[in-house]
Amino acid sequence: MSTNEPAWLRAEAAYADEVTGENTLPRLFEASASRHASRDAQWYKGGIYDRSLAPDVVPAAPAGQFAALTYAEMQDIVRCLSAGFRELGVENGTRVGIFSNTRMEWAQVDFGLLAAGAVVTTVYTESSPSRARYLLEDPGAEGVVVENETLLERLLEVESELELSFVVVVDEFEGYDDRDDVISLAELYERGRAAFDGDAYETRLAERDADALASLVYTSGTTGKPKGVKLTHHNLRANINGIRKRVGPRPDKEPELPAFDETDRALSFLPLAHVFERVAGHFLMFASGATVTYAESPDTVADDIRLVKPTTASSVPRVYERIFDDMRSEAPSSVFRRAVAVAREYAATDSPGPLLRARHALYDRLVFSNVREQLGGNVEAFISGGGSLSTRLARLFEGMGLPIYEGYGLTETAPVVSVNPPEDSRAGTLGPPLVNVDVRLDGSVVGEKRHEETDGKVGELHVKGPNVTPGYWERPGATEEAFTEDGWFRSGDIVERTDDDYLVYHDRLKQLIVLDTGKNVAPQPIESEFATSERIEQAMVVGDDRKFVGALFVPNIEAVEAWARSKGIDLPDDREVICEDDRVREFVETEVEAVNRELPKSERIKEFRLVPTEWTPDNDLLTPSMKLKRRAVADRFEAEIRDIYGDDVA
Repeated sequence: MSTNEPAWLRAEAAYADEVTGENTLPRLFEASASRHASRDAQWYKGGIYDRSLAPDVVPAAPAGQFAALTYAEMQDIVRCLSAGFRELGVENGTRVGIFSNTRMEWAQVDFGLLAAGAVVTTVYTESSPSRARYLLEDPGAEGVVVENETLLERLLEVESELELSFVVVVDEFEGYDDRDDVISLAELYERGRAAFDGDAYETRLAERDADALASLVYTSGTTGKPKGVKLTHHNLRANINGIRKRVGPRPDKEPELPAFDETDRALSFLPLAHVFERVAGHFLMFASGATVTYAESPDTVADDIRLVKPTTASSVPRVYERIFDDMRSEAPSSVFRRAVAVAREYAATDSPGPLLRARHALYDRLVFSNVREQLGGNVEAFISGGGSLSTRLARLFEGMGLPIYEGYGLTETAPVVSVNPPEDSRAGTLGPPLVNVDVRLDGSVVGEKRHEETDGKVGELHVKGPNVTPGYWERPGATEEAFTEDGWFRSGDIVERTDDDYLVYHDRLKQLIVLDTGKNVAPQPIESEFATSERIEQAMVVGDDRKFVGALFVPNIEAVEAWARSKGIDLPDDREVICEDDRVREFVETEVEAVNRELPKSERIKEFRLVPTEWTPDNDLLTPSMKLKRRAVADRFEAEIRDIYGDDVA
């Protein structure tokens, strides 16, 4: 490494501790559980689930409150579940699906299956019966762990098309007494407890090779059938090592900088079926000896975060945008606008003068301290991934004393390629690559104009490292296509690399809009400009093969209604009619014009249409990880897009 590298990066490369290593994921968990036996491993909320493990295996938590399991208690559960799965016929390489929301049992089952030698394949709870069938049939799953009776019934709709040996249900359920192959998690635990043999368990863990397949994580399928990404123990372990080196408690770190370690309490609410949460909020946290707390659901995060008072959480940009919306609704508008401006200026200034410091202290008392308290009062840092975070939003959070370390990754890279370091976090960037990850750019895929417009080098990002997948399950053609001839993984993302190695995201290569003038337009940076808009809830830029850039907007109906009341305008209750109202359009257009002033002329939005339907995973317009499904949105609102460009929509 060059001596011109910053000292923190050299320290990061040299750093190693009891968390970093080359062993398998079950070994990682066993070592951490032994080191932290008396510490809390998991907090779980009562009054939500009819847990089959409660109260005999885990204490029943009081309704609306959290109870705790220590690492020693979690270790016992994992070992017994592992033995139970072996009793059901699980062997090294057996594929088993987890079909459940994020909760403490997901983590226990995951480690139990991995310790049994299984390959874990994941199914989102939003999956339809046909999608669930595909996600289990494609990998040849021999068993499934489902969350509850509702998901059990959905699974059994397609059972005849699968070859399942067993189904384990996490919660209590009724019926199925004639089915020996359908059992509760509590029954699995009891079978495992009776059969557990410590020597056999140790032998089994010792036999598992780090190059063995650990998990199949399926892509979102926004451009076709989902592909099963093969991730080995070594892939995931290497990524944990790289992240630990960056954000762990290195001795060179200044005391005021956040460092993720055993003192942390993380709030987990993103889908564990997605590799981002599974690594950042699950494997990394348990490896570090931290406490993982589980939100009741993504909808209750605001309440749960006040209860558990976490020090950190991993999330996607959409959640930070919602926190911003909540902040805006609670503070007087004039005070809030001034506070936001001060926070951003403070974050963007290397050496704030006495006047700026005084203004910041004032708004800290009036606004920022209240926001921190609403988030539990203990947050040291957030992690953002799974999408492009607005620079303006990142600076606002940093200025409020709530830094967000944005990173970048893909399922195929297990997943983290880069993340901002606490020592030098820069809003609007993805940070430099982890020290055990190599990257390069293929500049041939973008035109000369794009090269001229960027300060650093720009092109498609290629990745190489121990975290990179060996390929796709049973898809040799797709695997070959995903790699260059000299072995680099093609990310499909257009990325800029600054002179000091920070990455800046531009857009998906396949999502670049090419106007009929030949101009390439990246939609995501434009869309992110609306992340803090009071009037626009969601945005999608369109215009491929057209003369100009257009957009679809989901308006913020609450803001629209409040504005209408203030103006004495009587609006109907029908969202569709509201979206067609010329006065509402003018209200939104003011926001569009403000954003346009910040954009190059060729990227400005010349026409837009308002649509009444919020885009969510439930209506299949967002992926479960909250990414926009552009093709699905375009298909759903084809008439509106055609109308933007004056096409015949009859």
